[in-house]
Amino acid sequence: MRVALRPLTGNWDLGYALHKHIISSIHLGKDEHGHDRFDNTRSEPGEALFQLKYRNDWVQVQPLAEQLRISLLPLLPDVGLIVPMPASAARARQPVTEIARELGRLANIPMYETVVAKAAAPAGAPQLKNLTTKDEKAAALAGRFTVNDVIPAEGKWNVLLLDDLFNTGASMEAVCAALRTYPKIGKIYAGAITQGRNS
Repeated sequence: MRVALRPLTGNWDLGYALHKHIISSIHLGKDEHGHDRFDNTRSEPGEALFQLKYRNDWVQVQPLAEQLRISLLPLLPDVGLIVPMPASAARARQPVTEIARELGRLANIPMYETVVAKAAAPAGAPQLKNLTTKDEKAAALAGRFTVNDVIPAEGKWNVLLLDDLFNTGASMEAVCAALRTYPKIGKIYAGAITQGRNS
């Protein structure tokens, strides 16, 4: 899988995405509902992620996790645990959680999917995907993430906070701020499969 690491900036200590999500996009016009249509060419990690998330191709989990192990982990000193980003959409299986679990298995690093909990949006609140700016998303996410003390060991652990698609970074920054309140967390590293256009 071809990667072109992209630095991720935010309130974490260090972060990278494997590649841009879309490497070229041609506007095709509007559909019958007035929505813009595009012919997108995705990067290899972007295509694998697309197949996983939108075509339920779970075979993509292993190569994506392996690529994170090869390309990302060597850049992040002393990762002691992996935390997947809480999902934004309800699914029977969460792609980012499955990737985090497989990465943990491949790298022999514990994965804790319940360290961070996300409260439901207030009734009538707009969906995050319908908000366009980072500030709007940050305001909508304020106070919605809490930390659960589920790490049994004492001490401080450097954590890889893993997301699938990094766009504005508002969600990851909100989770990172919550993790900073947890005494068992040392450094926080941000990792993503791909980086979207809005970042």
